[in-house]
Parts: sequence; structure tokens; C-alpha cells
Amino acid sequence: MKISKQEVLHVAGLARLNIDESMIDMFADQLGDILEYVKTLDHLDTTGVPPTFHAVDISNAFREDRIKPHLDRNAAVSNAPEEEDGHFIVPKVIE
Repeated sequence: MKISKQEVLHVAGLARLNIDESMIDMFADQLGDILEYVKTLDHLDTTGVPPTFHAVDISNAFREDRIKPHLDRNAAVSNAPEEEDGHFIVPKVIE
């Protein structure tokens, strides 16, 4: 399966990677080889195999929910670089 230079650049953009122009052909070949290998999975008979999210059984390691006293507001902000009226002051992230 051949991957175009535009597709390589698109995937690189999604991954926020800067790719040197001289490497694009090599990455196109490598990605094509990977997709060709994955395509071999189309030949497997998966009739009766339930869909899975994980290859092995896993279980959550969550602890039991228990009500505990909350941290006092003054104690919570005591180590904050900046606080005002019991609230954390943080830099603006969204404009």
C-alpha cells in the first residue's frame, strides 16, 4: 500500500511533528509497509469472537468510596503561589 507525501505530512501535522523534507519518502514507505502488514488481519476468521478493548482481562484498582472530612480552605491555599479570598490565582489559559 502506497502512502502519499501529503498523507505523511497530514499525519505528521496531527502528531505535531516537523519532518525533514528528505525523510518524507522513507516515512511513506515505512507507513505503507505497516499498513500492508496490518491488512493481513483481514484474512482472519473472527466469526464468534466478541469485540474486546484489551488483550488481557483487567480490573480496576479503585478504592472504596468513603466520606472523609475535606481539607480546610485556608490549608488548601496555604502553599499556593498566589491566592485571594481563599481562591487560587492562576494564569489565564483561554483567551
